[in-house]
Amino acid sequence: MKQLHSSKILNLCDLVQGRPVLLVNTASHCGFTKQFGDLEKIHQQYKDQGLVVIGVSSDSFNQEADDEAAAADVCFKNFGVSFTMLATVPVKGAEAHPLFKEVARQDTAPKWNFYKYLVNRQGQIVDSNSSMTLPSDKALRKLLAAE
Repeated sequence: MKQLHSSKILNLCDLVQGRPVLLVNTASHCGFTKQFGDLEKIHQQYKDQGLVVIGVSSDSFNQEADDEAAAADVCFKNFGVSFTMLATVPVKGAEAHPLFKEVARQDTAPKWNFYKYLVNRQGQIVDSNSSMTLPSDKALRKLLAAE
């Protein structure tokens, strides 16, 4: 998949091979956008233990910036995001990117921005959380520590 506001293409299999993943569909103009800060804290806390945090920009709920540069500014400048951010793709319905078609097959498609999916080292979703569950949620943090 293409990295946000970059021409770089990332091979997700190489990026996550044998590592747990926290996958999040994001949007830059959403009431939950402040979660970027907590996601960055999770990235910093667990990256040395192998956790890969991946944000996927999505306009499936009509709350993403009109261009990637603006979306990137929100992530990188406003919230200091250093975890992997991927370019905008659809995350629900027939037009969903294959990654999110697999998410829906294993669990449930995002119903809004900032759905969080914890994927184990074998590529299976072991937990999912809605936008309402903050990244700082104690139960989510306990699961992250266990992976």
